[in-house]
Amino acid sequence: MCEALPAMRPLRIAFLVYRGNPHSGGQGVYTRHLTRELTALGHHVEVFSGQPYPDLDHGVGLVAVPSLDLYRQPDPFRVPRPSELRSPIDVLEFAIMCTAGFPEPLTFSLRARRMLADRRDQFDLVHDNQCLGRGMLGLMADGWPLLTTVHHPITVDRDLEMAHAVGWQRRLSVRRWYGFLAMQLEVVRQLPAIVTVSTSSATDIVAHMGVDPTRLSVVPVGVDTSRWRPLVGVERIPGRLMTTASADVPMKGLVPLLEALAKVRTERHAELVVVGRPRRETQVTATIERLGLGQAVCFVSDLADQDIVELYAQAEVAVVPSLYEGFSLPAIEAMACGVPVVATTGGALPEVIGTDGVTGLLVPPGDPGALAMALGRALDDADLRERLGAAGRERVCRRFTWRATAEATVEQYRALLGGRVPGPQVAEGGLTAAGVD
Repeated sequence: MCEALPAMRPLRIAFLVYRGNPHSGGQGVYTRHLTRELTALGHHVEVFSGQPYPDLDHGVGLVAVPSLDLYRQPDPFRVPRPSELRSPIDVLEFAIMCTAGFPEPLTFSLRARRMLADRRDQFDLVHDNQCLGRGMLGLMADGWPLLTTVHHPITVDRDLEMAHAVGWQRRLSVRRWYGFLAMQLEVVRQLPAIVTVSTSSATDIVAHMGVDPTRLSVVPVGVDTSRWRPLVGVERIPGRLMTTASADVPMKGLVPLLEALAKVRTERHAELVVVGRPRRETQVTATIERLGLGQAVCFVSDLADQDIVELYAQAEVAVVPSLYEGFSLPAIEAMACGVPVVATTGGALPEVIGTDGVTGLLVPPGDPGALAMALGRALDDADLRERLGAAGRERVCRRFTWRATAEATVEQYRALLGGRVPGPQVAEGGLTAAGVD
C-alpha cells in the first residue's frame, strides 16, 4: 500500500541542467523535450539552469541559477568586474577559469544546492542532467532523492581530444580543461540511480567511470515526429549532404567527413551543409583550406527546429561521421525527416540506426575512404535513398519518441522513491533495455 501511493499522484520534479541552451549541445535538447513531455503527463517540473538558459515549452517552469557566465559570446573567457564577485562561489568560478579549467559543473551544483535548501517540501526528487558536481552529494546529504542522467562518459571526449592534440601546450590545455572529470568520477560512483541513453553508453559508463552496474538503467531519448518530418513540396538539391555538429571537436568526425567529401567530389558533384559553428584556426578550418573545399562547405548556426527540418528536406543524404556517440539526436532527427543516413559505427550509432542496412548505411569511424564509398553509393542511387529514408522514419516512429522517454523516466522516478532497484539493468554479458536492440 505504501509503495502504491507515489504512483497515484503526479510527481514534483526539480530538473537541474548547468548549461541548458539547446544550441550548445544535446543536454539542452534533452532538457526541453523531456520536461515538456513530463509536464504533458501531468507532472510538475521546474528547470534549474545556469546560463545559457534553455528554451522551455508552456507549463515548464524556469528557475535561473545565475553564474558569472564566463564563456558567453562575444567575449568568452572574460574577466568579470570586481563588483560581480559577490560570493565565495563566484570567486571559485573565476579562479578555476584562470587556471584554464572548466568550473561550471562544480559551481552550478553548489548554487543549485543552496537554492533548493528551503524547498524540500515543494519537490519529490531532483533529476540532475549530467552535472555531477560535488553539490549533488550535498543534495543527497540534505535528504533529496536524486536521479542522474549520464549521456555518455566525458572521459571519451577527453581521450579523443588528447589523441588529436598537437604539441605539449595544446595537450596541457586539454588536460586542464577536463580537470572537472576527477570530481565527476568521484561523484558518479556514489550516486544511487543513474539513467543513460543507450546500451553502448551504459557499457562505457561502467568501464570508464567505475559505476556499479546495478545502479544503471537505459532510457533511450526520442524525437518529436510531428515536428521532425518529411516536407511536401520541397525539392532535394542534387549532391547536397548535411551534418550536425554542435561542437567543433574531434569526436564529431568533421575532418574525416571533409576528407571523404573531397574524394566524393572527384567523381560527382557534392556539397556539404554543417549545422554548427566552427572555431577559428582549428583542424577543421585548416582541412577545408588544404582540400580546397571553401566553396563546397557551408556552416549555419543558431537555427530554429523548423529551419533545420527545411535543410533536411533539401538534403539528399544526412551524415553522422562521429568517432563516438552516446546516442545521437541528429541521427534520429534526420531519420524522422525521411532523409537517408550514412553514419559510422562509433559508440551507440549502430543500435540507434540499425545494423541491417535497411534503415541506414554504416561505416567504420575515422575512415574517409569507407565514408566516401557509402556517400557515393547513396548519392548515385535514388531508389536506395528513398528506401532508406522511409525505413528510417518508420524505425524512429516505432522506437524513439519523447513520450516514450518521459514514461520510462517516470518509472525510474517511482522506483527511486519506492526504494526499489530501478530497471532494466546492466546484466552479465550485456545490457537489456526495453525498445533497444
